[in-house]
Amino acid sequence: MKYAKLGNSDLTVSRICMGCMGFGDPARGQHSWTVDEEHTREIIKRGLELGVNFYDTAIAYQSGTSERYVGRALRDFAKRDEVVVATKFLPRTQEEIGQGVTGQRHIGNMIDTSLKNLGMDHVDLYIYHMWDWQTPLYDIMDGLNRIVKAGKARYIGISNCFAWQIAKANALAEKEGFAKFVSVQGHYNLIFREEEREMVPYCEEENIALTPYSALASGRLSRLPGANDTKRAEEDAYAKFKYDATAQQDGAIIARVAELAEKRDVTMTEVSLAWLLTKVTSPVVGATKPRHIEGAAKAADLELTAEEISYLEAPYVPHPLAGVMAQNKPAAAKEKHVWSTGDQPIGGK
Repeated sequence: MKYAKLGNSDLTVSRICMGCMGFGDPARGQHSWTVDEEHTREIIKRGLELGVNFYDTAIAYQSGTSERYVGRALRDFAKRDEVVVATKFLPRTQEEIGQGVTGQRHIGNMIDTSLKNLGMDHVDLYIYHMWDWQTPLYDIMDGLNRIVKAGKARYIGISNCFAWQIAKANALAEKEGFAKFVSVQGHYNLIFREEEREMVPYCEEENIALTPYSALASGRLSRLPGANDTKRAEEDAYAKFKYDATAQQDGAIIARVAELAEKRDVTMTEVSLAWLLTKVTSPVVGATKPRHIEGAAKAADLELTAEEISYLEAPYVPHPLAGVMAQNKPAAAKEKHVWSTGDQPIGGK
């Protein structure tokens, strides 16, 4: 495994981050295809053996059970100072807004719940999961700074935002002496490259780490259409919503991934991630079987030529925003997002 610094932090992370959205009680939360704790532990243990030290979860994943499974596995299989643990918090709910819960208090409640779920006294990276249009930005940045000062999070990151949003947030943080975002977790892969318009050059300029999710487009970049379909491929309605509308135009790229994989005698997963690794610090790669993380780990050692990279990129055409980013606008602020904390209690009002 290869490693890199996470932007403007002193965290050293593996070039592959294990995405933990697929871990958690399938009877609780958004997804029916998640794996139970026994299989979670098996996958995390294998990841650690392969040198993966970066683990990404969220309070929203399966009503907090992902955090609980991940926390217990890491406590049993790793030393705390040898792993980098990231989790995420959600915007204030309409109920909280009605009760007058401030952004600062909300963030405090969220981090305390996540730390309890994880069984840890701090996380290494605390991520703003999606833009909260109903909470003043000052309150968000002040709240995050307070938990950094309290030692509950070492650094902060942001997900699902536009370049102007992180630029505005970090400018405010610099003005006020608050902690600044050191990483961005956006939607970025070989068949969805809209981050290249503004986010990628902005992060290069500011030395902010890119740790994109959906690195394999929910499996679409790891196999040919219809081949070896998984339970997730069959049941993940959210992924279908993001990708099915552009399946025809994406097919040309997927075919080239398959062609190059056969030529290099590697998997499509390795080719797709090797391409992404030329652009970002550490892609977030989900795993519901040990072989998933094994394939991802191999990608860190695969180097594509400039000609191969150009060949993979050539068929791309612009895509409309989909998923959470399509809702990143004031008019959608009160709409129900795909993510929620589910049935887990969030302490303190």
